[in-house]
Amino acid sequence: MRTKSIKKNKINVVTLGCSKNIYDSEVLMGQLKASGKDVAHETEGDIVVINTCGFIDNAKEESVNTILDYVQKKENGDVEKVFVTGCLSERYKPDLQKEIPNVDQYFGTTELPALLKALGADYKHELIGERLTTTPKNYAFLKIAEGCDRPCSFCAIPLMRGGHKSTPIEDLVTEAKNLAKQGVKELILIAQDLTYYGLDLYKKRNLAELLKELVKVEGIEWIRLHYAFPTGFPTDVLDVIREEPKVCNYIDIPLQHISDHLLKSMRRGTTHKKTNDLLYKFRKEVPNMAIRTTLIVGYPGETEADFQELKDWVSEMRFERLGCFTYSHEENTHAYNLEDNVPEDVKIQRANEIMEIQSQISWELNQQKIGKSFRCVIDRKEGGYFVGRTEYDSPDVDNEVLIDAKAHYLKTGEFAEIKITDAGDFDLYGEPVSVEAILN
Repeated sequence: MRTKSIKKNKINVVTLGCSKNIYDSEVLMGQLKASGKDVAHETEGDIVVINTCGFIDNAKEESVNTILDYVQKKENGDVEKVFVTGCLSERYKPDLQKEIPNVDQYFGTTELPALLKALGADYKHELIGERLTTTPKNYAFLKIAEGCDRPCSFCAIPLMRGGHKSTPIEDLVTEAKNLAKQGVKELILIAQDLTYYGLDLYKKRNLAELLKELVKVEGIEWIRLHYAFPTGFPTDVLDVIREEPKVCNYIDIPLQHISDHLLKSMRRGTTHKKTNDLLYKFRKEVPNMAIRTTLIVGYPGETEADFQELKDWVSEMRFERLGCFTYSHEENTHAYNLEDNVPEDVKIQRANEIMEIQSQISWELNQQKIGKSFRCVIDRKEGGYFVGRTEYDSPDVDNEVLIDAKAHYLKTGEFAEIKITDAGDFDLYGEPVSVEAILN
């Protein structure tokens, strides 16, 4: 017997993992709504769809725990049905079916039509770019490709997402126009690999051409690039970033390491020198670009000398944004054949050391912003602050600009000129610049 009143036949979509999963959940919800279903994101409903992540150990653990939590709610009578989809389900479906049989059905990453059918809905091919966005109204993710053809030794994404498949430019422009009509002002381009975009469809790397079409979409004011693979990076993209005001002076380019022998073992297709040459080209072609990267520490065979080389390089390159992960030994990857020989406590210590270096760099770079004004988008009001971002910052992972809500009023979802008055390691503090001040 149900212990509390939950609206009958309401579908609750629960999303775990990265922005690609958020996008997939939004597409699922758009399809369900088009079929007349009552659907919501991460709220109460008697039917639950869990979109899982299977990337690294922590993400897999969170996904399993979430499944177990909802299975318990099903046994308690709090929900009627539980469905599981996403990367974990794609990768470990037989194991999950055996270990957690009380889930009604498991679906992989490419089984959206089958999932919709199980939910009593039809897959509508004509819904290009129509989805229920779950992000703040001013920005949305735009997934330009699915899957990955890269052979990185540590990564299981090709196992879960398949090979690279670009979405045609005309479909992405249609989707961007639909988002703009909903009030979206910032597009965050995502894929497993932006760099590869277009090779399958147009027989060339076509990211620059896509950007040139997207900047024409009325209402879109910022376009941001996430997840660009360094090897084979199409340098004509730098011309577009420099010349098109709508394309943010920002790029997220996961570099993972800098030691030559580790880059070779990781199968990254690059070297210390080639990586530096690319970064120097970025700085030369777009001098005020914010470069975000991610690194892996504790990869099999990483010596103290390798780690010291990485630390020295981070200090030298002074990335505007940086994240660091500890290596996760993933089954069925090339690196799984190697001995996971860096102890967990050493991995954590190394990650902490990298982030300490980056924290100091970030603080120093932020101090240089004090007294300067930046165009910021206001994402939300939280506590006593309006929370905004500059073009150099992506939501959730980068710096935020905090404006005292007691002293100033700002409209969320809109742009404002903000003068920076103070700065910490990862937060900036500011106040709106008056119209008169701008004119003068």
